[in-house]
Amino acid sequence: MIFRVDKNGIVHSSVGKAKFDEIKLVENVTTFINTIIKLKPSAAKGTYIKSITISTTMGPGIKIDRTLPDLKAAA
Repeated sequence: MIFRVDKNGIVHSSVGKAKFDEIKLVENVTTFINTIIKLKPSAAKGTYIKSITISTTMGPGIKIDRTLPDLKAAA
């Protein structure tokens, strides 16, 4: 999985294509979040993931609820 982090700490990555079905996109997003959590430095304190927003390349962002069961297990 390839991702980049900008100077503000925002992580950018591609998790799928618009033609993917919903199940595949949810699996990809969950895997991506798990990867980010696994890479968390042990010295990092406090809330590591403050918010999650997903969007198409040029579309508006949609906030993802971190309390969803699939994502709660990842956090």
